[in-house]
Amino acid sequence: MPDRPIFTDVLQVAVIVQNLDKAMKNYWELYGIGPWIVYDFNPSTVSNMIIHDQRADYAMRLALCDVGKVQWELIEPLDDKSIYADFLKKHGEGLHHVALGVENYDQAMAYFRDKGIGVVQGGTWHDFTYTYLDTQDTFSTIAEIYNPPPDFAWPPADATYPPKEADLHPAVAEGELELAVGMPM
Repeated sequence: MPDRPIFTDVLQVAVIVQNLDKAMKNYWELYGIGPWIVYDFNPSTVSNMIIHDQRADYAMRLALCDVGKVQWELIEPLDDKSIYADFLKKHGEGLHHVALGVENYDQAMAYFRDKGIGVVQGGTWHDFTYTYLDTQDTFSTIAEIYNPPPDFAWPPADATYPPKEADLHPAVAEGELELAVGMPM
């Protein structure tokens, strides 16, 4: 047993969806959840892509927003290679993973490797490393951990929802919204 908890905070919950545009619209119009910022993740925007501890390319489109102090992520797989596509095929849409804070990414990864917990998927986007751990059997879901650089700043979004700036939450329109990982957009 570790001398203190490995996970220090809940940072994000992520949901796999069939159609990102439809999901963002539903979350916004039915529940008031948003506004959303959208990014494309693919081999041209993400380096060091891996699936099941092996180098592999994959593609997805994702949307982020905060609900309270927790970031929500909606993910639409754009190919049949990713763990998102596997999940969608096996389970349909639904809760896929939880991102959790760790005190030190490298020490946490050494701990997980020592315990035989591998990486089911990962990559580096704008120097921000994200790692999904093979924790389904022991944690009942996939745990994700991050290793953002100290000076990380969110890049401009590929899109937003709602799409018109006039419809955006005032904090987004003024560039003041902070996502749950604690870095201003």
